[in-house]
Amino acid sequence: MSKVLSAVAWPYTNGPRHIGHVAGFGVPSDVFSRYMRMAGHDVLMVSGTDEHGTPILVLADQEGLTPMEVADKYNRVIATDLTDLGLSYDLFTRTTTANHYAVAQELFTGDWRNGYMLEETTRGAISPSTGRTLPDRYIEGTCPICGFPEARGDQCDNCGNQLDPTDLINPRSKINGETPEFVETQHFFLDLPALADALGEWLDEREASGTWRPNVIKFAKNLLEDVRPRAMTRDLDWGIPVPIEGWRDQPHKRFYVWFDAVVGYLSASIEWARRIGDPERWREWWDATQDDPPVSYYFQGKDNITFHAQIWPAELLAYAGKGAKGGEPGEYGVLALPTEVVASEFMTMEGRQFSTSRGHVIYVRDVLDRYGPDPLRYFICAAGPENQDSDFTWAEFVQRNNSELVAGWGNLVNRTASMIAKNFGEIPPAGALEPVDEALLTSVRTGFETVGRLIERQRFKQGIGEVMRIVGEANKYVADTEPFKLKGEDQRERLGTVLHVLAQAVSDLNTMTAPFLPHGANRVHRVLGGEGDFIPMPRLDEVTDLDNGKPYPIITGDYSETPAWESRPVTVGTPIGKPTPVFTKFDPSVVDEEIARMRGEHEEVTGEPEDERDDEPDDGPGDESEGPGGEAGQA
Repeated sequence: MSKVLSAVAWPYTNGPRHIGHVAGFGVPSDVFSRYMRMAGHDVLMVSGTDEHGTPILVLADQEGLTPMEVADKYNRVIATDLTDLGLSYDLFTRTTTANHYAVAQELFTGDWRNGYMLEETTRGAISPSTGRTLPDRYIEGTCPICGFPEARGDQCDNCGNQLDPTDLINPRSKINGETPEFVETQHFFLDLPALADALGEWLDEREASGTWRPNVIKFAKNLLEDVRPRAMTRDLDWGIPVPIEGWRDQPHKRFYVWFDAVVGYLSASIEWARRIGDPERWREWWDATQDDPPVSYYFQGKDNITFHAQIWPAELLAYAGKGAKGGEPGEYGVLALPTEVVASEFMTMEGRQFSTSRGHVIYVRDVLDRYGPDPLRYFICAAGPENQDSDFTWAEFVQRNNSELVAGWGNLVNRTASMIAKNFGEIPPAGALEPVDEALLTSVRTGFETVGRLIERQRFKQGIGEVMRIVGEANKYVADTEPFKLKGEDQRERLGTVLHVLAQAVSDLNTMTAPFLPHGANRVHRVLGGEGDFIPMPRLDEVTDLDNGKPYPIITGDYSETPAWESRPVTVGTPIGKPTPVFTKFDPSVVDEEIARMRGEHEEVTGEPEDERDDEPDDGPGDESEGPGGEAGQA
C-alpha cells in the first residue's frame, strides 16, 4: 500500500466554474483518487478555492463587495458544485485560512533563508486609471520571439517562452485595453537559475520513468532552456503579507498569487491532519526521506504546467536547500516533489473557446440541475481533453448519454434486474456453466486488471472505453443466450444460470464504473439488492477556521468503506425488485434548446446577437484568473 497524494488544482473564486474547468482538474482527479483507494492505497485528495490576487479586487469593484465577501460568495458556490459533482476530497478548503497564511509564509521564509529569494528593483506594470498593479496575465501584447499577437505578460502560449510584461510589443491591459505604465518597484524573485540543475535532474528522472504525458514532460523540459529569476511578490493589498523584516508591515506588498496558491497542497494537507486530531500525520504524504517515499499526482489544465513543473518544485527544492546555493530544510523537512504532473488539454464548446464575458459558457451548476452528474462525468471521461483538445457539443452530449450510458450500460442493468425480478424475485443459483457463460465471466474478471492499469496511468478514455466494451459483450451475451425464451420448466435451471451470470457481470461492471460514475454506481448497487451506498460520497460540512474561528464550508468525507477493486460473488437469494431506470434518456430537442439558451444568454451578456461577434477572438486560456483553478482546464 502506497501513500498517494492527489493534488487537485485550486478553482479561482472569480465566479462559478464551467464544465471546461472540471474537465481539466475535477473529474480526472476524482476518477484516479477513487480507483487508487479501491486498489488499496492510502489516498489524500486535497484542494480548495484560490482567493487572492488582482482579479478578486477587480470583481469586488464590479459587484460592490469587499474582496473577502467575493471570496466567501464564490467559495461556497464552487464547493457546493464540486460536492454535487461527487468529487471525493479528503479536504477542500481555501487560501484565506490562517493556517494557509502560516504555511505559505514558512515556505517563503525557508526559501529566503536559504538564499533563493532575491530582493531586486524591477519595473512593474501599473494601471494608469486605478493605480493598481496589473498581474502578468492581465497584460497582453505581441510576443517579441515569435510574433504571436496575444502573448501574455508571463509567457507566450504560442511558442511557450517565458516572458516579462516589459518584453511585450505594444502591451495592453486585458481589463480595459489601456496601455500599462511601468514603474520601478522592489520585489522578491525566486532564483530559478540557482535551482535549474536540480530541476533538470528531477525532470530527467521523471522522463526516465516514462509515466508523464509526452506533451507535459516536453513542455516542462523546455522551460529550463530560458530560466530567469521570477517575481514572487506583487504590489497590491489583497493577499498574504511578506514575512520579512522591512516588508512585513508594508500594506501594498503581498505574495504573488501563484506563490501562495501552490503552497495550498501542503497547507491543505496540514489542515486536514489538524482537523482529524493528528497534527503530524500530513508528513506521511510529504516526507521525502521516508524508506517508502509517498507518491503525488498533480491534476490541472495544460496552462498550469509552468507552475507545477517549475515554480512549485523550485519552491520545494529551495526550501530543502537542494539548489546551487545549498541550505538547510525548514521545520517541515525535505518535502516530496511531484511524482507526476497530470495536465489535461483544453476543452472548447460548440467549436469555440469558453468565454464567460461573452456568454459562451455552460456552468457546472446548470448541467447538474438540468441533467445530473452522471452524463457530465461520463462525457468528460469518454470525450474529454485528456491528451488532446476536445470539443463539447450538445449533440454529442445527448448522443453519448442516450446511446452509450442509457442504451448500453443502463439497458444491461435494467434488463438483468427485470428478468430476475420477473422470473425469480431474487438472484438465482448457477447450474453448470457453459462455454458462453465462462467466456463472459472471464472477460469481466480480466477487465479489473486492464481497466485498473489504465486508470492508474491516467488513461481515463481508454479505461471507460474498455468498461463499455465489456458492457457490449454482456449485452451480446443476452442476445446469444436469449434468456427471455427460456420459459419451460426443463429450462428453468439454465435460465437461472444465465441470469446468475448476468447478475455477476453487472455487479463486477458496477465496481469498474464506480470511479467514473459514483452516483450511478450507488443506484445500480441498490437495483441489485444492495443497501446504502456502494461507494462513499463527499459531503459539505460547515466548519470554523482552526485559528481565528471564521466560518466557511469544506468538502470532506469518510472513504474508509471504499469497496475493493475486485470481483465479489453475488449472493444467491438477494431479493431483486422491478427496477426503475438507472439513467435518463434525453429528448433530442435538448440540443436545440441548449443552443438557443446559450445564444439568448450571450445576447443578455453582450447586448449583441451571437453571429455579430463570431469574427472576434475568444478569450484565451487563463484570461479570467492568475490563480490555478481559474485556468485549470479552461480554454
